[in-house]
Amino acid sequence: MTSIEGHKIKIKEHLDEIEDAIDIGVEKRPVTIGFHCSACSIEMLELYLHVLNRISIGKAVKHNWFKPIQDSQKSEPLAERMIGADFPGKSEIFDLLRRIESKRDKLVYGKSTGEEAGQVLENFFKLKKFLSEQLKKTGVEIE
Repeated sequence: MTSIEGHKIKIKEHLDEIEDAIDIGVEKRPVTIGFHCSACSIEMLELYLHVLNRISIGKAVKHNWFKPIQDSQKSEPLAERMIGADFPGKSEIFDLLRRIESKRDKLVYGKSTGEEAGQVLENFFKLKKFLSEQLKKTGVEIE
């Protein structure tokens, strides 16, 4: 169970790790990029949903809910089923999260390229910018 301040502390820690990885070189730190971009994205989404009262403080969002949708998938995406709430920017947020998650496992566990890490970073920073702007409208600021 994470409070608003708890989310902000975790987000800052993830952002610090991402910044350090960028300073060292994205191609040299794919695991750090994959893990922390994914985890930080989920923290920011949880914070946003908690601030909007779309999910309770005790509810956790899981990164694997945003795995890419399979063509043969018959039911709605897992994130839709598990979160079950509408909120401003939902489709854009979910799209960016799917893009981040589509590369996460390869960056964290497999053999990846600097280009793939760069794509994850690009999508992460788009998501961060969007969520930061949305949160600012509610009076909550993140780094």
